[in-house]
Amino acid sequence: MITLYGFGVGFGLPEISPFVTKTEVQLKMAELPYRKERAMPPASPKGQLPFIDDDGEAVADSTFIRAHIERRYGFDFDAGLSLQQRAQAWAFERMIEHHVYWALVGARWVDPVNFAKGPAHFFDGAPEHNREKLREDAQFRVAENYLLSGLGRHAPDDDVDLAVRSLFALSVQLGDKSYLMGEKPCGVDASAFGALAGILTPFFDSKLRGRAEEFPNLTAYVDRMMGRYYPEFAWTRLAQAA
Repeated sequence: MITLYGFGVGFGLPEISPFVTKTEVQLKMAELPYRKERAMPPASPKGQLPFIDDDGEAVADSTFIRAHIERRYGFDFDAGLSLQQRAQAWAFERMIEHHVYWALVGARWVDPVNFAKGPAHFFDGAPEHNREKLREDAQFRVAENYLLSGLGRHAPDDDVDLAVRSLFALSVQLGDKSYLMGEKPCGVDASAFGALAGILTPFFDSKLRGRAEEFPNLTAYVDRMMGRYYPEFAWTRLAQAA
């Protein structure tokens, strides 16, 4: 039995972290039995979530977890794709995880209203005398990483404009297909779903979310993926939220 370690339900999502969502969806794609446990990043071999324990072997980082699944269980997440399509899927995955993801971080952690509503509560269980200091330190570290990512160096709204160009690319790639690379979900769909659901959850209000909602095929895609991989979760469809 594989044990997946993540943050758990929150922010109107079945899993708070886009990267844990990616791994969980890929476990579902591969139809591998697993159980899920809550953890915090310091518990991971790489200091980040997700990580898995597969019969005593710890594997951290969603991309390396995917490689582990493919190697140990012989599952090809991109079965049916040509070599060129596999290369395209990898390029879109990198764009999602190194650009779109950081836009989500900015909307969730750097925006003071959204931080207070969401991530600040990670520290509710800390001793009261240093709770606020822990919150401030965590927000500062994330904001610093946002700056280092490149997006945080731009004037307000410019970072969103850049992120929207990546959303536009995803929308064009998706077109009227059911999934990014065709009518069957593949590995990159797990990455795209995790990031897009994190942006589009009605729990947070942001300019990024408002701009993302301008792409109806992306909002329908998130609804489709949610229904397929988390049918038991009470997802607020974007049409209903509006």
